[in-house]
Amino acid sequence: MTVTRPETEVAPAASVSPSNQPPKRFRLSNWDARYTPYLIIAPFFLVFGIFGLYPLIYTAWVSLHDWQLIDGNQGFVGLANYVELFGDAKFWNALFNTLSLFVLSTVPQLLAALGLAALLDRGLRGSAFWRAGVLLPNVISVAAVALVFAQFFGRDFGIVNFLLGFVGIDPIDWRAETWASHLAVSTMVMWRWTGYNALLYLAAMQSVPKDMYESATLDGAGRWRMFWSITVPSIRPTILFTVVTSTIGGLQLFAEPALFDPGFAANNSTGGSDRQFQTLVLYMYEKGFRLFDAGYAATVAWMLFVVVLLVAIVNFTLTRRIAGKG
Repeated sequence: MTVTRPETEVAPAASVSPSNQPPKRFRLSNWDARYTPYLIIAPFFLVFGIFGLYPLIYTAWVSLHDWQLIDGNQGFVGLANYVELFGDAKFWNALFNTLSLFVLSTVPQLLAALGLAALLDRGLRGSAFWRAGVLLPNVISVAAVALVFAQFFGRDFGIVNFLLGFVGIDPIDWRAETWASHLAVSTMVMWRWTGYNALLYLAAMQSVPKDMYESATLDGAGRWRMFWSITVPSIRPTILFTVVTSTIGGLQLFAEPALFDPGFAANNSTGGSDRQFQTLVLYMYEKGFRLFDAGYAATVAWMLFVVVLLVAIVNFTLTRRIAGKG
């Protein structure tokens, strides 16, 4: 008997036809997942390009010209403005004042904000009131702050000199002396921004897992040890953020030293009678809007940008290493 084996059916080759293409809904979903993130972040880069990158490039172009604010471009001068700037004693004085005010205001400010945040994190009674209170200086007009502190640091009738008299210290002319004026201006900056940074630190501290503190308590660690070994390393990203933003703001001081100078009301502010607290921004303002030398003012602006960038990088690196050693 012969047995015939049934023939194996060969499946036809898959034909490429429009019906085998991925459905349109799938293609739209794939496009959405790939390109939507770029569309979301595009407005930021568009705004930054218009109001950030373009002015930066244009300022660099102006700094290479003899550019008067009223008469306009007077011709290309290359690096002549930069050569003149490096030999300008007023520029170096303004740079010294800027760095001095930055150190005196920013370092104590961030340390005080860290300590204040640690106190607010301990669950004080009326915590909402205290948190609102530390933010209050930041929402007050800087003009009002400068007016009040100018009275505090008055030479003849200032409250600070009055209090110093009780301990036998002679009255200080806070506007006339370099270090005294730096201390007065730095006090204004610290008073305005310490509470703001403290609330940032507080928000970061409250996100630290509580079980880490419980484990440390069982191991016998004290509050001070837990603060430096658990809290500070855990909030390192926030510390880095405040260091960078405080560096940028501290090196661009304008309102506080300008309003502390009595000559500002008459548009004659030079940061003191002998430029003892004139910052780089004040010097740039003087060159650009009082002497109308836009080319030289743009040169000062670009050197300020370089200084801010270098100091921010150094501070970021140092803070990252210190905060990571907890």
